[in-house]
Amino acid sequence: MIRLEFYCREGCHLCEAMWHELGDYRSRDDLEFSCIDISRDESLETRYGEMIPVLAHGERVICNYFLDPELLDVFLANPD
Repeated sequence: MIRLEFYCREGCHLCEAMWHELGDYRSRDDLEFSCIDISRDESLETRYGEMIPVLAHGERVICNYFLDPELLDVFLANPD
């Protein structure tokens, strides 16, 4: 199981669009997503505030602003 973090902010149209585009990935059995609203954590707001939405695996940012399926597929092929 690969766990991915989706950093977002409520009411952000880019966040809503990326979350929707992740639909096929979210339905996979080998992936788990944590949706994290950065507005609830000052340190996350400082870290990701200008970059959201951010799709990450731990400290590794996979893509931000827009979903890049090619980058995500490359990561999923070799998540280590």
